[in-house]
This record gives sequence, C-alpha cells and structure tokens, in this order.
Amino acid sequence: MPTRSTPTVRQKRLGAELRKMRLAAGATTEYAAGLLGIDRTRISNMEGGIRPVSPDRVRTLACNYACPDESYVEALVSMAESPERGWWERYRGTLAAGLLDIAELEWHAACISTTQTAHVPGLFQTEDYARAVFTAVLPPPTRLEVELRVAHRVERQQVFERPEPLTYVAYVHEAALRMRFGGADVMRHQLKHLCHVSEREGVDVRVLPVDVGAFPGAGHALLYAGGVVPQLDTVQLDSAHGPEFTHAESQLAKYRAHLDWMDNASLSASASRDFIRNVERSL
Repeated sequence: MPTRSTPTVRQKRLGAELRKMRLAAGATTEYAAGLLGIDRTRISNMEGGIRPVSPDRVRTLACNYACPDESYVEALVSMAESPERGWWERYRGTLAAGLLDIAELEWHAACISTTQTAHVPGLFQTEDYARAVFTAVLPPPTRLEVELRVAHRVERQQVFERPEPLTYVAYVHEAALRMRFGGADVMRHQLKHLCHVSEREGVDVRVLPVDVGAFPGAGHALLYAGGVVPQLDTVQLDSAHGPEFTHAESQLAKYRAHLDWMDNASLSASASRDFIRNVERSL
C-alpha cells in the first residue's frame, strides 16, 4: 500500500492504537515487523498513520499482542477497512484539513456531546448565521473561502441522516444565544431553528443561564465524540489556529467531568426550549 503524505486524524488514531497495543504487550517494532514479514520502518509508519494497514494485519497484530478485548479489536479492524470516500473529501485542497477531520470524527462517532459559550453549535447553524460567524474571522477570509466554509458546515448536518442514529447533547451558554451574529433578524431565525432541531429524536439541547455564574472551561468550545468502544473516545477543541484533537485518558477524564458538571447545572431540555424562545421574543 502506498504511503500517505497527510494522514487524517482518524488514520493517525488507528496507528496510535496499534502502537499502544504493542507497548502494552511489551513487544518491539522488530517483533511486529517479523510477524508481518516487513521492514521495521513500515511498522513505525503504520503506527504514525502514514502507511495504511489492512484489517487482516490488524487482527494478526492483536492476536500476537494477546489483546483480550474483542470489541476493541473489531473496532480497529473497522477503522482499517477501506470505506467509500466521505462527502467531506470533496473539500480537500480547498478547506483546512482540520475542518475535514471534524466532519469525519462526527460521522464515525457513536455519540457526541458539545459545550458552546460564544456560538450556537455548528451542526445547528443556519446558513446566514454560519456566514456571519465565518465573516468575523481574522485575517478576513475571501468571499469564496467564506462560502466554502458555510457549505461544508451545512453539509456536516447530514450526520443526523446517517443509517446509525446519532445521540447528540449540546450544552449552550446563554451568552451564545444573545450574541447577534448577522443582526437581530438572522439571530431570531437561528434561535427558531435551534428550538426546532432540539425536538429531533436523540438530540438534547441544554441551556446554561448566566445566573449559574462561573463554570469549568469558560470560553472554551468542546466536542466529545464517543467511539464505538470507550477506548476510541476523542475530544476536539477549538483554537485560533484550528481544531485540536486529543485522546489521552487523563484529558478524556477531565472533559467527561466537565460535561458532567454542565449536565448537572444546565436547564432541562424543555426548560431550555422555553428559555431560547424567550430570548428570541426579546430580539
């Protein structure tokens, strides 16, 4: 298989899990190379996501590493299989790779939880609202760049139409509901849309009122994507230079605690809808 010049976050994750499995077994790259009958540098490239690995090789490595978790191994095998190109690949070369990685992460997630303090969650944004958000970027993007980002963001919403149902929980701070991206009319339409999508099966929108006061991760946008097995959970964080991804267990535990806090402090789903409607009427 040819090497990849720019592996995706998902491809890197598969390699990282193979490396983790090898180290847990106390095996060397020489041992792994011997199992597969290849050069040890290819093992390093596989574990870095640079070189693809076949499902059969994943099973061979897992068997010889004596990994006892069959569900975990089958999840890795599924990651190694060659799927059809995702819809997001149409944007490769025109949008930053990190944006495509977010779409891929969402598509393969079993469940998603997110916290937002400045914006309505991306999967719930209207075109006009998203356009206003992207226009506010510095340095100012070209009109073409804005429209490409808007189109990509809207297409991300098809994750709710995939064959496997997605459970999605959004914790939205009151400040995000009052930030008038695009002006009052755009925001009014956005809040109506947010109420509408909050009634979808499997979707839960929870509002954190300003009256709650201080909260963990203030000003910090967070997306927690649950994998098909817990070992494949991933956190994506927003930053000024693009999305960041982490799957270190200590970090995952911290963000799970963060989400638990938000769950306890936020309004119920029905009370949140009433809150959003009240903000809409005030515009």
